Amino acid sequence: MTVPFVAKCHRRVTLLAILLSFTLTSCEIFRPATTTSAPARRPATVARSKYKTVDTQTYQRQYASEVIRLARTYTGTPYRSGGNTKDGIDCSGLLCSVFNSIGLEMPRISWQQSEVGYEVEVNQIRPGDLLFFVPEHSKSGYVSHAGIVTEIKGRQDIRFIHASSSRGVREDNLFTNYFKGRFVKAVRPF
Repeated sequence: MTVPFVAKCHRRVTLLAILLSFTLTSCEIFRPATTTSAPARRPATVARSKYKTVDTQTYQRQYASEVIRLARTYTGTPYRSGGNTKDGIDCSGLLCSVFNSIGLEMPRISWQQSEVGYEVEVNQIRPGDLLFFVPEHSKSGYVSHAGIVTEIKGRQDIRFIHASSSRGVREDNLFTNYFKGRFVKAVRPF
Protein backbone atom coordinates (compact mmCIF):
# COMPACT_ATOMS: atom_id res chain seq x y z
CA MET A 1 0.00 0.00 0.00
CA THR A 2 1.38 3.45 -0.89
CA VAL A 3 1.29 6.38 1.49
CA PRO A 4 -0.69 9.29 0.11
CA PHE A 5 1.31 12.37 -0.93
CA VAL A 6 -0.05 14.55 1.90
CA ALA A 7 1.00 12.02 4.54
CA LYS A 8 4.54 11.94 3.09
CA CYS A 9 4.76 15.74 3.19
CA HIS A 10 3.43 15.82 6.77
CA ARG A 11 6.11 13.35 7.89
CA ARG A 12 8.85 15.44 6.23
CA VAL A 13 7.58 18.66 7.81
CA THR A 14 7.37 16.99 11.22
CA LEU A 15 10.88 15.59 10.87
CA LEU A 16 12.22 19.00 9.84
CA ALA A 17 10.49 20.66 12.81
CA ILE A 18 12.05 18.15 15.21
CA LEU A 19 15.51 18.65 13.69
CA LEU A 20 15.16 22.44 13.75
CA SER A 21 14.00 22.38 17.36
CA PHE A 22 16.95 20.19 18.36
CA THR A 23 19.38 22.40 16.46
CA LEU A 24 18.07 25.61 18.01
CA THR A 25 18.04 24.26 21.56
CA SER A 26 21.56 22.94 21.16
CA CYS A 27 22.84 26.47 20.49
CA GLU A 28 24.03 28.46 23.47
CA ILE A 29 21.83 31.45 22.70
CA PHE A 30 18.64 29.38 22.82
CA ARG A 31 19.43 27.51 26.04
CA PRO A 32 17.71 28.80 29.16
CA ALA A 33 19.96 30.66 31.55
CA THR A 34 20.93 28.70 34.63
CA THR A 35 22.12 29.83 38.00
CA THR A 36 24.80 27.19 38.26
CA SER A 37 28.40 28.21 38.29
CA ALA A 38 30.27 28.83 35.07
CA PRO A 39 31.92 25.80 33.50
CA ALA A 40 35.55 25.24 34.31
CA ARG A 41 37.86 27.01 31.86
CA ARG A 42 40.17 24.95 29.76
CA PRO A 43 43.77 26.07 29.60
CA ALA A 44 44.41 28.12 26.48
CA THR A 45 46.37 26.30 23.84
CA VAL A 46 48.37 28.12 21.23
CA ALA A 47 48.70 26.45 17.88
CA ARG A 48 52.31 26.67 16.85
CA SER A 49 53.13 26.51 13.19
CA LYS A 50 56.26 24.77 12.06
CA TYR A 51 56.70 27.54 9.49
CA LYS A 52 58.46 30.86 9.96
CA THR A 53 56.95 34.22 9.08
CA VAL A 54 59.39 36.49 7.30
CA ASP A 55 59.29 39.81 5.50
CA THR A 56 60.83 40.60 2.11
CA GLN A 57 64.12 41.94 3.46
CA THR A 58 64.60 38.97 5.78
CA TYR A 59 63.81 36.56 2.94
CA GLN A 60 66.28 38.23 0.60
CA ARG A 61 68.99 38.58 3.24
CA GLN A 62 68.69 35.22 5.03
CA TYR A 63 66.73 32.72 2.97
CA ALA A 64 66.98 33.35 -0.79
CA SER A 65 70.54 32.01 -1.09
CA GLU A 66 69.60 28.94 0.98
CA VAL A 67 66.55 28.32 -1.24
CA ILE A 68 68.79 28.45 -4.32
CA ARG A 69 71.46 26.24 -2.75
CA LEU A 70 68.90 23.60 -1.76
CA ALA A 71 67.15 23.73 -5.13
CA ARG A 72 70.46 23.10 -6.90
CA THR A 73 70.98 19.91 -4.87
CA TYR A 74 68.07 18.51 -6.93
CA THR A 75 69.89 19.15 -10.25
CA GLY A 76 69.63 16.04 -12.40
CA THR A 77 66.70 14.59 -10.43
CA PRO A 78 64.32 12.95 -12.90
CA TYR A 79 60.88 14.41 -13.48
CA ARG A 80 58.00 12.59 -11.83
CA SER A 81 54.48 14.04 -11.85
CA GLY A 82 53.40 14.47 -8.24
CA GLY A 83 56.90 13.69 -6.99
CA ASN A 84 58.66 15.66 -4.28
CA THR A 85 61.85 13.71 -3.52
CA LYS A 86 65.24 13.22 -5.15
CA ASP A 87 63.90 9.98 -6.61
CA GLY A 88 61.59 12.05 -8.81
CA ILE A 89 60.05 15.50 -8.60
CA ASP A 90 57.83 17.88 -10.53
CA CYS A 91 58.15 21.68 -10.75
CA SER A 92 55.75 22.56 -7.92
CA GLY A 93 57.15 19.74 -5.81
CA LEU A 94 60.61 21.28 -6.16
CA LEU A 95 59.41 24.64 -4.84
CA CYS A 96 57.36 23.06 -2.07
CA SER A 97 60.16 20.75 -0.91
CA VAL A 98 62.84 23.44 -0.91
CA PHE A 99 60.83 26.12 0.89
CA ASN A 100 59.23 23.78 3.41
CA SER A 101 62.59 22.17 4.26
CA ILE A 102 63.89 25.51 5.54
CA GLY A 103 60.68 26.30 7.39
CA LEU A 104 59.01 28.63 4.88
CA GLU A 105 55.50 27.53 3.96
CA MET A 106 54.81 26.97 0.27
CA PRO A 107 51.68 25.36 -1.22
CA ARG A 108 52.10 22.19 -3.29
CA ILE A 109 50.32 23.22 -6.51
CA SER A 110 51.88 25.68 -8.99
CA TRP A 111 48.83 27.91 -9.46
CA GLN A 112 48.55 28.23 -5.66
CA GLN A 113 52.26 29.03 -5.46
CA SER A 114 51.71 31.81 -7.99
CA GLU A 115 49.39 33.51 -5.48
CA VAL A 116 52.00 33.60 -2.66
CA GLY A 117 53.75 36.93 -2.11
CA TYR A 118 53.48 39.69 -4.66
CA GLU A 119 54.15 40.16 -8.35
CA VAL A 120 57.28 41.98 -9.53
CA GLU A 121 58.23 43.36 -12.94
CA VAL A 122 60.82 41.47 -14.99
CA ASN A 123 63.40 44.24 -14.49
CA GLN A 124 62.93 43.88 -10.70
CA ILE A 125 63.51 40.10 -10.55
CA ARG A 126 66.04 38.96 -7.94
CA PRO A 127 67.54 35.58 -7.10
CA GLY A 128 65.05 33.64 -4.96
CA ASP A 129 61.99 35.01 -6.80
CA LEU A 130 59.58 32.59 -8.43
CA LEU A 131 58.65 32.39 -12.13
CA PHE A 132 55.38 31.00 -13.50
CA PHE A 133 54.41 29.78 -16.95
CA VAL A 134 51.38 28.64 -18.96
CA PRO A 135 51.37 25.46 -21.07
CA GLU A 136 51.00 27.03 -24.52
CA HIS A 137 53.16 29.65 -26.21
CA SER A 138 51.52 33.11 -26.41
CA LYS A 139 48.23 31.95 -24.90
CA SER A 140 46.62 32.83 -21.62
CA GLY A 141 45.52 30.06 -19.33
CA TYR A 142 46.21 28.44 -16.02
CA VAL A 143 49.65 28.42 -14.44
CA SER A 144 51.15 25.01 -15.04
CA HIS A 145 54.89 25.42 -14.50
CA ALA A 146 57.10 27.09 -11.90
CA GLY A 147 60.76 27.75 -11.17
CA ILE A 148 63.09 29.58 -8.79
CA VAL A 149 65.37 32.36 -10.05
CA THR A 150 68.97 31.37 -9.32
CA GLU A 151 70.98 34.22 -10.83
CA ILE A 152 70.79 37.32 -13.01
CA LYS A 153 73.58 37.35 -15.59
CA GLY A 154 72.23 40.26 -17.63
CA ARG A 155 69.07 41.96 -18.89
CA GLN A 156 68.40 39.05 -21.25
CA ASP A 157 69.85 36.28 -19.08
CA ILE A 158 67.79 35.42 -16.01
CA ARG A 159 68.56 31.87 -14.89
CA PHE A 160 66.05 29.76 -13.02
CA ILE A 161 65.91 26.19 -11.77
CA HIS A 162 62.88 24.02 -12.49
CA ALA A 163 61.83 20.43 -13.06
CA SER A 164 61.56 19.94 -16.81
CA SER A 165 59.17 17.16 -17.79
CA SER A 166 61.63 15.96 -20.45
CA ARG A 167 65.02 16.64 -18.81
CA GLY A 168 64.49 16.65 -15.05
CA VAL A 169 65.72 19.36 -12.71
CA ARG A 170 67.88 21.87 -14.55
CA GLU A 171 68.59 25.57 -14.97
CA ASP A 172 67.46 27.54 -18.01
CA ASN A 173 67.29 31.13 -19.21
CA LEU A 174 63.92 32.89 -18.97
CA PHE A 175 64.63 34.60 -22.30
CA THR A 176 64.84 31.46 -24.45
CA ASN A 177 62.05 31.41 -27.03
CA TYR A 178 60.37 28.49 -25.27
CA PHE A 179 60.11 30.11 -21.85
CA LYS A 180 59.75 33.74 -22.93
CA GLY A 181 56.59 32.85 -24.87
CA ARG A 182 55.04 30.98 -21.95
CA PHE A 183 56.03 33.34 -19.13
CA VAL A 184 53.14 34.65 -17.02
CA LYS A 185 54.63 36.44 -14.04
CA ALA A 186 57.42 36.73 -11.50
CA VAL A 187 56.59 36.64 -7.80
CA ARG A 188 58.56 37.66 -4.74
CA PRO A 189 57.36 35.04 -2.26
CA PHE A 190 57.62 37.17 0.89
